[in-house]
Amino acid sequence: MAYVPEMLQKYRDQVVPELQKEFGYKNIMQVPKLVKVTLNMGLGEAVATASALEQGLEQLTVIAGQKPVVTKAKKSIANFKLRAGMSIGAMVTLRHVPMWDFFSRLVNVALPRVRDFRGLSPKSFDGRGNFSLGIRDQVIFPEVDVDKIDHTRGLGVVINTSANSDEEGRALLRLLGVPFRES
Repeated sequence: MAYVPEMLQKYRDQVVPELQKEFGYKNIMQVPKLVKVTLNMGLGEAVATASALEQGLEQLTVIAGQKPVVTKAKKSIANFKLRAGMSIGAMVTLRHVPMWDFFSRLVNVALPRVRDFRGLSPKSFDGRGNFSLGIRDQVIFPEVDVDKIDHTRGLGVVINTSANSDEEGRALLRLLGVPFRES
């Protein structure tokens, strides 16, 4: 029997029937679902120190469980001593099983470890049901070894859903356990 992530099982067993009842979907294929999760880490200090890029890539690999792609500068900016083609970041896109595993760790382990956490802003949707959040410190993920960190780096997380509106996307993420604050 193939491995099915716990969060995916919860989606199938609890979230889909609840969303069908709430929004009146007649077909199960109309129910919104997670499509992908994208993690992005800006490593602008890599312009000055080459080791910053290596450490950022290593940390993002540990967090995502998948090797990230190095992003390069598109334009030269003299004030930042930046030339086109220099490596300035890393990103990774998670789909299917790795996406569900990461999403589960984010909701159940990482977010509760944020200091003074009062919930995520329900206004961080893009109008099409996709949700973005910024994490200031990569140490909230238990996979990251604190002893190997030279300094803290933040990362952006974008959760893409197949929802048609922010209301549907918010309902999907709320039922999956994302802690939204009362606005």
